[in-house]
Amino acid sequence: MAHSELFATVTPPVDGGSVELAFLDSLGEENVTAQRCYRSHSRSSVLQGLPFGGVPTVLAINVVLWMFLLLMFSCLRKAAWDYGRLALLMENDSLTSLFYGEPSEKEKSPSESSPSDSETKDMGFCAWLSSLYHMKDEEIRSKCGIDAVTYLSFQRHVILLMTVVCLLSLTVILPVNFSGNLLGDSPENFGRTTLANVNAKDNFLWLHCIFALVYFIITSLCMAHHSLRLEYREDEKVARTLMITSIPKEISDPGFIIKHFHEAYPSCTVMDIRFCFDVHKLMRLDSERRKAMKGRLYYASKAQKEGKIMIKTHPCAQIFCCDICGFEKVDAEQYYSELEEKRTDEFNAEKNRITMKRLGIAFVTFRDDRMTAVIVKDYSRVHCRRRPQQSSITTVVQSHKWGVSYAPAPSDIIWENLSVCGSRWWLRCVLLNILLFLLLFFLTTPAIIVNTMDKFNVTRPVESLRSPVITQFFPTLLLWAFSVLLPFIVYYSAFFECHWTRSGENQVTMHKCFLLLVFMVIILPSLGLSSLDLFFTWLFDVNFLDEKDVKFQCVFLPDNGAFFVNYVITSSLIGTSMELLRIPALTVYALRLCFAKSQAERIHVKRSQAYEFQFGLEYAWTMCIVAVSMTYSITCPIIMPFGLLYVILKHMVDRYNIYYAYVPTKLNQRIHRAAISQVIVAPILCMFWLLFFSVLRLGPMHPITLFTLVSLLSCIALSLFRLCLRKQPNKSTTYQMSDQPAEGTFADTDRSTVTSTTGSNLFVASVLLEPELALTPMPSPAHHSYGAMATSQGSSHGPTHETELQDPPAPYCSSSLMDSPVGYQ
Repeated sequence: MAHSELFATVTPPVDGGSVELAFLDSLGEENVTAQRCYRSHSRSSVLQGLPFGGVPTVLAINVVLWMFLLLMFSCLRKAAWDYGRLALLMENDSLTSLFYGEPSEKEKSPSESSPSDSETKDMGFCAWLSSLYHMKDEEIRSKCGIDAVTYLSFQRHVILLMTVVCLLSLTVILPVNFSGNLLGDSPENFGRTTLANVNAKDNFLWLHCIFALVYFIITSLCMAHHSLRLEYREDEKVARTLMITSIPKEISDPGFIIKHFHEAYPSCTVMDIRFCFDVHKLMRLDSERRKAMKGRLYYASKAQKEGKIMIKTHPCAQIFCCDICGFEKVDAEQYYSELEEKRTDEFNAEKNRITMKRLGIAFVTFRDDRMTAVIVKDYSRVHCRRRPQQSSITTVVQSHKWGVSYAPAPSDIIWENLSVCGSRWWLRCVLLNILLFLLLFFLTTPAIIVNTMDKFNVTRPVESLRSPVITQFFPTLLLWAFSVLLPFIVYYSAFFECHWTRSGENQVTMHKCFLLLVFMVIILPSLGLSSLDLFFTWLFDVNFLDEKDVKFQCVFLPDNGAFFVNYVITSSLIGTSMELLRIPALTVYALRLCFAKSQAERIHVKRSQAYEFQFGLEYAWTMCIVAVSMTYSITCPIIMPFGLLYVILKHMVDRYNIYYAYVPTKLNQRIHRAAISQVIVAPILCMFWLLFFSVLRLGPMHPITLFTLVSLLSCIALSLFRLCLRKQPNKSTTYQMSDQPAEGTFADTDRSTVTSTTGSNLFVASVLLEPELALTPMPSPAHHSYGAMATSQGSSHGPTHETELQDPPAPYCSSSLMDSPVGYQ
């Protein structure tokens, strides 16, 4: 789309006292505006004059595809998953069984059972729907952790909010919009349901402004009620442990740290100090060593029954299986023995050098949390140019340069990322975000892709059809596809930033994704802009008011609202069903299986294809659709039923996936509070849209415009005030670890776990704890598939001659301090 299509030169208004735009004040002027907008967006996916905005056609297509995808999922699940199997694989090696589950009930251990399993055995075609209905929050909490329950509780509050807003929009706002007569009385005219149908002189416009304020109040009350459920119990160990950064690397004796605290804070008693090391390479070598050892054990056991086994070790040998390719065969047991010996030597050599890779980070544990509170408060004053308490060795330990904060939960720490710190971390973060911005700057919305296609006359053969399938369904499907792809790009940018905690990584992902989605899905398509490039051209052009005028009238054309209705419909039906199928994850899983060198490595892939639930990504995705729905809840109230449908279906899909498809995740409370803050953005956007509309229709000095402006500024100020009040010290109240039941574990994770929870090694990377490499009976050559959560199988399995290397036990099995796996370090 050329710039000339977006901007039109107009004569400045003669009357400077009012910039009131009188478009849509009469049906004739509306038709002129519509024709001009459609002409300038002749091949746009946003503005098309179609019967009822193409909504019935798009809805019908989405329902058909939604039912087909659900039928596909039910068939795969019926064929490959017994009820309540938690995606465990025992005997069947088919791809669908690996991904969706296993029909066999044998070898199921008591730890995998849940109340719903023991009470109900539904083997029907739609057994997964029954499991969603009977699944209790207690089951989800015991299997998946407190964060999963908090996330689902958030969704239920959003469902309540959307239900109330939907009822008000349909029973009050929609009849008011219908009462207007600017857009005729044709039943095929979608514009009759929008705010554009109401006359500018109609007093009913006051109702719209008041209801926008009411929506903000209702949203605030719902989120305030949800925030009351975020109070966690205190964990004593984390409460009395501090994370100290910027310690000189020359300080290797903990005695210096103890002496400093003893002199500077006489009332504080240090119980334990643990320095951190650069374990990134060590953890990678440990993973490869264990992988090679498992391969050796697997083929050694198999050779006892079948004799010598030859394998092809080239990564492509499994794809090009013919002998013509010339891939050499080697003795499997000998190959993995030599590989294990090589990786073990490298691991030991790296471990001997680990003391030379000391980081300027240490975890210091005190006797009680009152001592840590005193120290944190003292160091918080450093920002006010006040020096902390000093000792006789302050100049040696450089305590005035320290960064002191409460330690994150051990399960939240990403140990291999601690080596990326200081200026190196900031440089990495800045470069990654510059690359991300450049990418999104020119490829923000699908419109720019469509416009590029138009330059090659790709769409001309079909533009004369004026079919809703062409002009509405495919553009909304394209916008949905891009709005799924680009957040994943943002997620990987946060991943490569190397955050020190999972909570920090998820929270950064949530904020960046939400901001991106709001621009990509709401702001830019509404303004008719194809990318951030044109947005900044419009925003910062110094001659904008004199020479150019963006056709703001096009923003509130009826069919613009219809585009967003169609988008929410597509996200509600096709979007949620695709999340249930998890096609991208299945594709990655299949590729990893194809490039596995041997059967032993395929087993390793099956057992390690379980991911943590990405709360940050899912929070951002849910809040984007909520924001779209509430932004247009008054200007186009017909969108609200589909927004409500989305949050209901999204809740059901996430409930299912969290329980059956993802490993437990333990995060900090801050991400849940940040999600609450971002929900408040939705009604604020709604008020901003009404203000935009009022300025165009009524003028900037009209009482309705002034009321909307004051309401908007008041809501923003109130939200910022509440956000400042919510800023509290990062204390241990963000963790609840004391009396949680032991959760089902997932064995054979290649990331290390802490092997003990005693006070001396709770804050130590497990790879440094020298665990015993125990050999235990291997239940089956086929193990867990993607999404496996529970692994205690040995007691219920029959005897077998195969062995495996067991990973260190998870800490929550031996201590009450933790209620979830330490996760991936």
